[in-house]
Parts: sequence; structure tokens; C-alpha cells
Amino acid sequence: MATAGPYVGRFAPSPTGALHFGSLVAALASWLDARRAGGAWLLRMEDLDRPRVMPGAADAILRQLEAFGLAWDGPVVYQSARLQLYEAAIRKLDVHAYPCSCTRRELEDSALAIDGSRIYPGTCRNGPAPGKPPRALRLRTDDGPIRFIDRVQGEISQALQSAVGDFVVRRADGLYAYQLAVVVDDAAQGVTDVVRGADLLDSTPRQIYLQRLLGYASPRYLHVPVAANAAGEKLSKQTHARDAVAQDVPRALRFLGLDPPAGPPREILAWAAQRWDPIRLPRARAVVVAEG
Repeated sequence: MATAGPYVGRFAPSPTGALHFGSLVAALASWLDARRAGGAWLLRMEDLDRPRVMPGAADAILRQLEAFGLAWDGPVVYQSARLQLYEAAIRKLDVHAYPCSCTRRELEDSALAIDGSRIYPGTCRNGPAPGKPPRALRLRTDDGPIRFIDRVQGEISQALQSAVGDFVVRRADGLYAYQLAVVVDDAAQGVTDVVRGADLLDSTPRQIYLQRLLGYASPRYLHVPVAANAAGEKLSKQTHARDAVAQDVPRALRFLGLDPPAGPPREILAWAAQRWDPIRLPRARAVVVAEG
């Protein structure tokens, strides 16, 4: 079931560092899509993975967005303050989930999934091996295809069991998994449209599967190409992408198929919001850009 009603979009960065050019592209695309539709643009900090959260990064991201002219609607939401919602979802998934005692090392010989993780072979589907304590909580999948239409990438179909296997919804360290938290948050915030980088395209079928099990409506999806370096690697802190600055806004708009005039960021954004059209975007998962 697709979401209907007034447009509600969101930007959901992880505060593991300041925004770089690639994350500026994602922020701009989601902001432009919301403003073009006359909708709301929410801001959510995905700070569940506490070991990776960098002190001060959330505030730095807020300052960057303000400098870019990207104003959000309503209060900023922090995942770390929403643990009760995720636990309630876990309880609702009870009959579909099972404890898993497998370690990462024990899965090293499993086939690679499309997103680079390991396809879970179902080792603990009938219960952990005797004497092995449960660690993570996995969600049972099947091979019925999950299909959806992405507004840029077109029709996507994935059979979860063969493509990724039974996936984790609560990690061995007790933290709620990204796939679960993002689904619960989008539903709780009434998000109708998810606009984000194509590096998350392969996660979407898992999220739709969770939405169906939890009785949530599915939002519309639009996955923009990610900005990549000359080696074809997604720009990130791991690839030493520099922090984005306000002067990067025109370059990011050109990446998104617009040719903005000169001017201060807010005027450029007002111009771009009137001309935003995802049809200008290539049906590609990544586009190489020159850093600088």
C-alpha cells in the first residue's frame, strides 16, 4: 500500500562527522523534492550507533544546513531518544524473528550479498546450536519478490531470502539495526516520500518487507546517484571526502541536473526549488565528481 496525503519528506544523516559533498547532494535532493511539492522537510539524526557517533557532529551538521540555506520543519528528532518505539516494533515482529548465535567470523564463508554483507545461510532458523548463547535477533524472510517503482531508478525487484537472507533487526551488541529503526521512524513521522542516495537502494526491499509485517504504509522512493571519486568509491569519511561548505551548493545543484545562477545560497535554492525535476537525473547508482 502506497502512502497518500500531504507530502512529508526527511533528511536523516548519521552524526559520525560533518556533511561532505555527497551528503550535501542527498540533503539538497530531499529538500528540493519536498519544497517543489509544497510539503514538509523533516530532519532526523540517526545516532543509534553510539560507538560511531562523533561528539559535536550533530551540532556541526545543523550549522552546515543553516549555512546552506536548508531550513527544516519542526523539531530535530534523535533516534537515541526513541528506543521504546523500536522495542515495541521488535515485540510486534515476535513470530517472524528468531535469536541467532552466529558470529561474524562464522559467516565469512557465506556468499556475498548485493550490498557487500554476507547472505545469511539460515544456520539458526531452528534455534541456536546447543551451548551457543543467542546474540543477534534476525527476521525470517522468504523468496517472494519485493517489487517497487523508484522514481529515478525504475522498477526494482528483489527476492530477500536469496539476495540477503534473514537479516538482523537487533544486533549482537544490543543496538537496534538500521533497517528496523528507519522503518519505525518514517512511519512514526508520517513520511510519505524518501529521497536519498542510491547506495541505499538495495536496502529498500528489506524496509518494505518490514513495513508490511508491521502494518505500515510504504512511502514513495527516489534514489539519486551517489557522488563518487575517480576510483568509483562513494564520497565518504572513509574515502577522505572533505567537509561541505556553502560554496558547494551550486556544484551540488549541477550534479542534480540544474544550472543555477550566481547569488547567495537562499536565492539559489529558491530558484532551484521552482525548477527541480527528477527526470533530469541519470538512472545510475553513482556519478564520478572531481573533489575540490
